[in-house]
Amino acid sequence: AAAAPTAAGGGSGRWPSSAAAALAPPNPPSPGLLRGPSSAHFTVTGPDHPITASLAGEAVLPCHLSPKMSAENMEVRWFRSEFSAIVHLYRDGQDQYGQQMPEYRGRTELWKDDITNGRVSLRIRDIQLSDGGQYKCFFKSSVSYEEALLELQVAGLGSAPVISVEGHQDGGIRVVCRSAGWYPQPKAQWRDLQGQLLPSASESISQESNGLFQAEIAIVITEESNQKVSCCVRNPHLNQERESAISIAELFFPQVNPWMVALGVILAVLLPLAGYCFWRQHRAKAPAPSTDSVTLSPVDVTLDPDTANPKLVLSEDQKRVRRGDTCQDLPDNPERFDHCYCVLGAQGFTGGRHYWEVEVGHKMRWDLGVCRESVSRKGPVTYTPRNGYWVVWLRGGEYAASTYPRTPLPVSIRPNRVGIFLDYEVGEVSFYNVTDRSHLFTFTETFSGTLRPYFHPCRSGKNVAPLIICPVPVEDSLHLEVFKPQFEDFDNSGIGEGFVTGVGG
Repeated sequence: AAAAPTAAGGGSGRWPSSAAAALAPPNPPSPGLLRGPSSAHFTVTGPDHPITASLAGEAVLPCHLSPKMSAENMEVRWFRSEFSAIVHLYRDGQDQYGQQMPEYRGRTELWKDDITNGRVSLRIRDIQLSDGGQYKCFFKSSVSYEEALLELQVAGLGSAPVISVEGHQDGGIRVVCRSAGWYPQPKAQWRDLQGQLLPSASESISQESNGLFQAEIAIVITEESNQKVSCCVRNPHLNQERESAISIAELFFPQVNPWMVALGVILAVLLPLAGYCFWRQHRAKAPAPSTDSVTLSPVDVTLDPDTANPKLVLSEDQKRVRRGDTCQDLPDNPERFDHCYCVLGAQGFTGGRHYWEVEVGHKMRWDLGVCRESVSRKGPVTYTPRNGYWVVWLRGGEYAASTYPRTPLPVSIRPNRVGIFLDYEVGEVSFYNVTDRSHLFTFTETFSGTLRPYFHPCRSGKNVAPLIICPVPVEDSLHLEVFKPQFEDFDNSGIGEGFVTGVGG
């Protein structure tokens, strides 16, 4: 019989504490199995250094048996702090997903190409902040078991620094640099043309509600000092940085009025940016059509009940959806969302222009947009274009778009109805406030596959009003041309954390 449990670690000789603490789950290591140098038939080895992965990217965690032997008929279990906290389970010659933690559903894959030599790797997609930490790779044969400890470090590369001028200070010009979306805490610095560090007037690194960090660093540029400087924000884990530069001409210093200083700096920043955007737009595609040549194409969108979460209540005409109080007894088919309280439109789009409107009324929370038909329907949903979601939402009185980092939307008049325009070939999803006929936001993307309308009525309580798909007469849609913007050459495809919604969404 095995000895009493001790702390986990490959070849420790006795029960791993993680396994011993989880005797309740099905098939824990049997007390009759042996472990340790004197009795085990193999050891498990993983990397001797932490593995680093980028937010919204993927990580590969390898481990292998020594000596080489086939693990085809073994149990291979990846778990976190508790033996029952299963990240991925391979047993009886196949992957088992029934006991997998919900936050990993649809995101893991066990690479078994070399399993006959005892080598496997766990692939985790769409990396999130919560994925960081320790993992254990556990092998169990019919006579013994072993495990290895691995560490995953999650890192996020933030946005390009934005430099702004904020007036005069100490006989010079105060310039501030800001960048968001970093993890872990970044390092921010000012540099001169030779790459030498410059002293900062102030520096602030703060953590946002989503767990990511924002950097703000200021410098006072004087006529005698360096008049061309760069702001550099660096992620030490990824060993990558983002940098922006600014140059201020001599004539904009003390003898000139403050408004001329601001004008000079603005021109120094905007003129190169405008030139770059002009070059990029004309290199990538032909000139965009003017607003009066764009015609919206109303489409009769209905809801697809086979995709609706069991807690959603759909009207008979499939035009209204609200969050119900109880979970309906519906088949758990592959198309149905099981965690996110959302539903897709029945129509799929593989080309063309399509426009529809949704009445949001006085709802305090809602999510609307477009998603790929191929998105995972099981487990929590993360709103980013990389994950196949182009969504605008309302939360706590604030509107935002699901870019990375998310983009706050300035809304002067609360929309009672939201218009959504998909131009598949051009690669745009645009949102409009139909109430005051204003443009809210436009995503740009190169689409492939089928896209479908996306609806999320959010929590009930005081938010019980339904989302209503409204008819759009052709004559009304033509009038919407006046606020269709020129195509924006702005890449907001998104690489990161986004907005996560699930059971509580």
